[in-house]
Parts: sequence; structure tokens; C-alpha cells
Amino acid sequence: MSKSQISASILYDLVQCPHRVTMDLFGDYTKRDEISPFVQLLWEKGSLYEKKVIANLGLPFLDLSPYKEQDKERRTLEAMNAGVGLIYNGRISSGDLLGEPDLLRKDGAGYIAGDIKSGSGEEGDEDDRKPKKHYAVQLALYTDILQQLGKSSGLKAFVWDVHGEEVFYDFYLATGTRHLENLWDFYQEILTQARQIQSHTLETIPAYSAICKNCVWYSVCQDQLRASNDLTLIPSLGRSKRDAMLSHIGSIHELAEMDVQQFIRGSRTIFQGVGPSTLHKAKSRAQLLTQPNARPYLTAPISLPTSQKEIFFDIEVDPMQDICYLHGFVERLNGNNGAERFLPVFADDPTPEAEEEAFAKAWAYIQSNPDAIIYYYSKYERTLYRKLCQKYPNVCHPEEIENMFDPARAIDLYFDVVLKAIEWPTKDYSIKTLARYLGFDWRDTHPSGAASIEWYNRWTETKDPAIKARILEYNEDDCRATRVLLDGIRGLC
Repeated sequence: MSKSQISASILYDLVQCPHRVTMDLFGDYTKRDEISPFVQLLWEKGSLYEKKVIANLGLPFLDLSPYKEQDKERRTLEAMNAGVGLIYNGRISSGDLLGEPDLLRKDGAGYIAGDIKSGSGEEGDEDDRKPKKHYAVQLALYTDILQQLGKSSGLKAFVWDVHGEEVFYDFYLATGTRHLENLWDFYQEILTQARQIQSHTLETIPAYSAICKNCVWYSVCQDQLRASNDLTLIPSLGRSKRDAMLSHIGSIHELAEMDVQQFIRGSRTIFQGVGPSTLHKAKSRAQLLTQPNARPYLTAPISLPTSQKEIFFDIEVDPMQDICYLHGFVERLNGNNGAERFLPVFADDPTPEAEEEAFAKAWAYIQSNPDAIIYYYSKYERTLYRKLCQKYPNVCHPEEIENMFDPARAIDLYFDVVLKAIEWPTKDYSIKTLARYLGFDWRDTHPSGAASIEWYNRWTETKDPAIKARILEYNEDDCRATRVLLDGIRGLC
């Protein structure tokens, strides 16, 4: 593929981060970070899942995977002209658009494109599921090419996802409840941006976000963000808010010294998507980040329950295999850190049987400590336990899960304490950032949830005890970091 062509992967990356597209097209590749083992695992798992789906398809199809580029494209067009019912791994192009859809399926007089994904085909809460935008733009590209070739059966596509479900993508569907724009309009906007980036008529700049850490340009972008004192280094002030403010406020230092009241008009500001309260909060955080020797401070009173026994809780989940493989508990009595214990429950195999057994053991431990106060960091633990309860109803009942996570007994330090009542002089409020600020550090040189997933996959293949020990050590440090954060918060109180 030439740099003048637009592929599905370019649009996928652009939805996630426009600057990634710029760097991939024009960046200095000698300055890239190494591709992380986790990202490599994602590629491998995606490829293996695709091959597994095709091998078990049970339908007649034309396999074009052995062919390359122009030969593959010629054969794809011939197959569509011949009315082949299902084409696997084809290649289509028109103008500057190039697509390699996993599937092209005959649909009436035309074709509908589809992709095989090793993730869920939708996102959002259970009651508000919607197509993923980064999948939608890929599928829309294929559909656009089919339209230009006169082979499309309409503005629609599909995903075969990790749950074995076919998820329908209707491009007339609105992108959100507050937006009139539909998925096809969104695709057109992203496509225009891609062309502008390629032609150097749209200049992009990096922005700090949670997705940055597995990107090969992470170090390069971080250096640039720090050098420019970029606004996205303010917690929760992301790319869209930064871009809306950038013509008036160029850096954290400028915001810290600025009278923001000049930008407020009644109940709104002149910045789209930024309300007055958000702007005032951003200024307060900018001031905190620019103060020498700044310290965190409370913005509201905090009342934390006390108990002789405290349990610090963290789980590890592999979404690619849809398994919770580790429940970690650090138990502390009477505030004595020296006598605290780490109690892990590990699923040795990525099977439903092993997952249920681990969940049952973890649940039995929790039930055996009814008077303990439980601390965790983010809603994910509660969400996952609700899901496990649905999968394994013999272990516990839904009302028991709700009782466990009653705020009188279980405290989410992130949503219920950090976000609501504390300001920190840090660029984000992740557990790793805050615990490190408080002096704690992980024993592993590359600690992350993504790394743990990669380790677990290697463990299931090799059963190397050193890998398992690394997973357990990382989870123990996560639990202890939660304890360090709790003590730091109590110190503020």
C-alpha cells in the first residue's frame, strides 16, 4: 500500500488518535518504541481467532488468502461478478481507497462487507449497546468502495465477534442519543481528515490519554507534550476539550495564570463541550500542576469506615479469552502493614471450569470475612463480579453481590473518593500514578494490566512457574498500591 492510499487500519487509528496517523505516515521510525508483547499478542490472537472462525464456518466460501495484492484484487472482482456467495480475505479498491475485508457476502443484487473481530462487536452498557466507531469506519470504507464499484447492497455491514454473534452495522444509525450525525456522516468526516493529514493540510499534535501507553510513538509524544506543557496533561482534559480551548489557551502555565471568567457567557463558555465548572476545575488543576512542591488537597469532606480487618482487592481479566484469571486480596489487621497477607486465587487454565472454581474460592473468602471493609479501585471489579454471578449462578446470588459492594462495606477509592473529593498534582488519577506519587513502586520493570494478560497467555501455553510468580507479584503490588493510596488519603483527612 502506498502512502497516498487510505486503508481501514488508517481510519481505525484516526478514530483512536489522529496524531498516530501523522506519525505513521511521516514520523521518524528510528525513534519508535518497541512493539509491546501485549500488542503482538493482540495481533496473534486476532489472526488465530479469524482462522478458527473460518475453519469452523460450515458454509461454502471462496478463500483468497493465498493470493497477494493485484492478483487477489482481480480474483475478488471476478468472484463478485460471478455472484460467489461468500468471499474470504478479498481485496477491493477505488481511487485512493483500499480495503481488505475479512468477508464479502452476497446480499440481493450486491455485496455486504464484514469483519471477524476477536473483541465484542458493540460497546457501552448492557442497556445501551451500540456499534464501535473504530469498527464502523473500517466497515464503512469497504462499503464505500463497494458502492463505487457498483457492488454494494446498501449502507450496512456486519461483524462476527468473539461471542460468536453477528452484529449488524446500520450506517444510518445515529452515533449517540445527543447527536443527529449518523455513522456514515461520521465515516465521511474521518475520511476527510485522513486525506487532509496525507496532504499535509491538517496538522495534528499529540494528546495524552489512556490508550497512549501501548503505542510505539508513546515516548516521542510524551516528550513533545511535556515540552509544550500541553493541556491534556491536566487530568480528564482530553483532546477534544484541549482542541476547543487551544486558540485562546496554549499551555498549562497559561491556564494557571489566566482569568477564565472572560470565557464564560452565562451558563456556558465560548469553548464547545467545556462548561464553566469544567473550565474552573481545569484552572485549579493547572495551578496545582505548576506549583512547586504542590500537595494533594481535599475538595469535600471524606468519611471512610473503619474495621479491624481491611481487604484490598484487585482482579486480573483476559478479555480475549473472556476469563477472570486472578482474584487478589491483601489482608491487613489493625493497620499493621508489616503483618499483612497476600491471598491470591488463580485460575490455572483459561476454561469455564477453572474460572468458576476460582470465583467460588474467592467468593468463599469474601463471605468468610463479613466484618471486613473492602477497598478497590474503579467500578470494574463490581461489574465483573456481576458478570461472574450471571455466568455461575451456583456460586452466589445477584443480591449477595450487591450486598458485597454496598458502600457501607466496599469502597471504590477511585469513583467514590478520588474523583469526588481530592485534587492531585499529577497528570492522571490512575492507581499507578497516584501510588507512585505517594512513594510506592511495583517490583516488575514493566507493570501493567496489559502485560499481565500477555504473561497469562504464556503461562497457559508453558506452565512456567516463573511466569505465574510474575503475575501474582504484579497483582499483589496492585493490591498493596490500593492500601498505600488509602493511607495517603487518610493522611489528607
